[in-house]
Amino acid sequence: MKPSGQTGAARPDVYTRITDIMVAQMEQGVRPWVQPWSAIRLAGNVSRPHRFNGEPYSGINVLLLWSEATSRGFAASTWMTFRQALELGGNVRKGETGSMVVYANRIKKTGTDANGDDVEQEIPFLKAYTVFNIEQIEGLPARYGASPNTPAFTPVERLEHADAFFLATGAVIRHGGNAAFYAPGQDLIQMPPIEAFRDVESYYATLAHEEIHWAGASHRLNRDLSRYAKDRTERAREELIAELGSCFLCADLGIAPELEPRPDHASYLKSWLSVLANDKRAIFQAAAHAQRAVSFLHSLQPGADVKVAA
Repeated sequence: MKPSGQTGAARPDVYTRITDIMVAQMEQGVRPWVQPWSAIRLAGNVSRPHRFNGEPYSGINVLLLWSEATSRGFAASTWMTFRQALELGGNVRKGETGSMVVYANRIKKTGTDANGDDVEQEIPFLKAYTVFNIEQIEGLPARYGASPNTPAFTPVERLEHADAFFLATGAVIRHGGNAAFYAPGQDLIQMPPIEAFRDVESYYATLAHEEIHWAGASHRLNRDLSRYAKDRTERAREELIAELGSCFLCADLGIAPELEPRPDHASYLKSWLSVLANDKRAIFQAAAHAQRAVSFLHSLQPGADVKVAA
């Protein structure tokens, strides 16, 4: 847990850090300026991030905090500094890490022009400081207890046989926010609420996709995911495995989703085409890995008699 405090980092450093964040998101096929999934279903309307006093963030801070909310599964749109939380009677939970925002300002500096005369210049600069989402903070006043955009979801009819299947795998599935992903470090699956999807079938297809990733962990099927984050080709291969595995598993469960286009699919499609063009065996290997993962998930069901290929 890091208290906030403005740090006067060198100008290129702050700009570079922010650019690196944006580039990393885009390299993963995510457009940081577009809120993923069905933002309207999740929040009733698309919202900018807000400061503790209700003032909306602007400019690059909108992109930074949208990116953070997406990657970390935050549904709330309100952020505040460590000190602001304390002043409101709250405290940041132990172990929580903050998110970077920036403050733009100008400093006056006296220089010399071509004639040797003193001239005063205004030089723009950025200061970086740290904020926390209200979902990371305890003890705040009641008005911060729920996002002003908390949706009034219409109950949906879940698929009992699909719920039973995924429950039996033992995967830890956490719901909230507007992102779906498997987090290897925590060994858990993050999913948006089922009500955020176009239909229940799309929810289960997405969950199946993430469970294929989950099955590939080193202590399960041990697919090599070590280069997933840094190697675009390896990331494309793993996503192709998860995509195929989701299709296989949905067929097994009798689910026919009309999949919502994920924001990363266009990027992955381009990467998949590149992989397949350069490796004629790639689709065969991906299908084999996908089938192995699906068989593994079936093997975890009560009374299962399924052999998983070595």
